[in-house]
Amino acid sequence: MSIHWFKYASPASFYGLAGRLIPWFAAAAALATLAGLYIGLVLAPTDFQQGDSYRIIYIHVPAAWIGMFTYLVMAGWAAAGIVFNTRLSGMMVQALAPTGALFTFIALWTGAFWGRPTWGAYWVWDARLTSTLILFFLYIGYMALRASIDDPRRADRAGALLTLVGVVNIPIIYFSVKWWNTLHQGASVKPGSSSMATVMLTGMLVMAFAAWMYTIAISLARVRSIIVEREQHSAWVGELLVAEGHVGAPGTSGGVPGSKGEKAR
Repeated sequence: MSIHWFKYASPASFYGLAGRLIPWFAAAAALATLAGLYIGLVLAPTDFQQGDSYRIIYIHVPAAWIGMFTYLVMAGWAAAGIVFNTRLSGMMVQALAPTGALFTFIALWTGAFWGRPTWGAYWVWDARLTSTLILFFLYIGYMALRASIDDPRRADRAGALLTLVGVVNIPIIYFSVKWWNTLHQGASVKPGSSSMATVMLTGMLVMAFAAWMYTIAISLARVRSIIVEREQHSAWVGELLVAEGHVGAPGTSGGVPGSKGEKAR
């Protein structure tokens, strides 16, 4: 079994697997989003303290969770790339980063709108807010570092090292409300218990599941593009392009569509 799955460490094998998985994760994301929004916006009751403004948690909290968790997944792939020197690892880190940055930005943005009626200000230099902002800068820094290095393998290694150094920020975000006296409320969901009503918690967890399914689907789609771009001179990519009609068809240049190696006519 382990040998069977190990073959997917090859970009060529993983490309096909990702293509088969994307529709399933995308469908799960769409269905869970509809269900989560219905539970959160229709079935969940109005909060007795915050009124309906609390409903932003159905976007804010899942985005914050996925922003942090995606970075941990990136760090796992980065470590695998350094230890095993696999090409796919660097590609997966590269594919995950934009989505992690997006969810972290959404968490910051929605948090600001939630903070205005709750704290009276869109932004305060709260420990959790500040450490989450640092997480967003880590994502941006990783993508900027990659863009500044032409050689993909060198970019993979430099990006992996930056990712692993930045992972120390994740426990700081998580434990910030315990370590420092902050305005940000403590966790409403704890292992084995929750201070939220069941229907509220259900809606939030369903939305978190939807966000994670979306992250997997979009990252798999992105890594397929990265694989084709990096492996464009491989025989299997040439056969793939022929099969998909990109090579030999009228009006095509014979290269990877949209790649830097494609010559303008």
